[in-house]
Amino acid sequence: MRTLIWFLYFIFYLIYAIPAMYKAEKLIKQGNVQAQRELVNFHVKKWVSSLLKIAGVTVTLQGLQNIPKDKTVLFVSNHQGNFDIPILLSCIPSPSALLSKIEVKKLPLIRTWMSHLECVFVQRDNPRQAVSAMNDAVKVLENGRSMIIFPEGTRSRGDELGEFKAGSFRIAAKAKTPIVPIVIDGSYKIMEANKMWIKPANVTVKILPMVEIANLSKDEIKDLPEKIRSIIAANK
Repeated sequence: MRTLIWFLYFIFYLIYAIPAMYKAEKLIKQGNVQAQRELVNFHVKKWVSSLLKIAGVTVTLQGLQNIPKDKTVLFVSNHQGNFDIPILLSCIPSPSALLSKIEVKKLPLIRTWMSHLECVFVQRDNPRQAVSAMNDAVKVLENGRSMIIFPEGTRSRGDELGEFKAGSFRIAAKAKTPIVPIVIDGSYKIMEANKMWIKPANVTVKILPMVEIANLSKDEIKDLPEKIRSIIAANK
């Protein structure tokens, strides 16, 4: 029953927020980026917070002070389950873009809201498109919007921490954007551990100290994926 109610609300809110979606588009055409971001942030946070509440998810947030208020950053997180995105969008104060697989772009309404968040879609089996997407992600960061990435590339569906793919870190290197590592612990218990049925769970989110990369050497940039992975692994 909880799973059914969750999906019904998921769809209902998307329909309910259509007028706000059009208002956001109008604000963009008017060049009022600040008002557009505030409107999008309000509805996204309201939506994801409600989804977590209906699912019975309790989030314990640690390290919020590690998010700088005056800098654009690249949030790098492990990826345990489907609820990681709503969890992070509810925890991070300012609206953040996502680096997402291109299949999500097929979903009506969701893709429009993601475009308002300046999300970038990657087709992993198309190297040329992937390079183009990475360049788009760099522009998002350079334009002042932080971004969330999951460098494992797919859900671990458990406690395991997979390999961090290097491509995502080239975004931070090109934009010279600091990295804020994030640890998510327990999100797989909401769906993945229950044959995709939604059940209540306690999730811990740890926001770790920022890692500056502007002055790193080429070798140090090359070692970034393993360095950030080690930081996240040590704080699980």
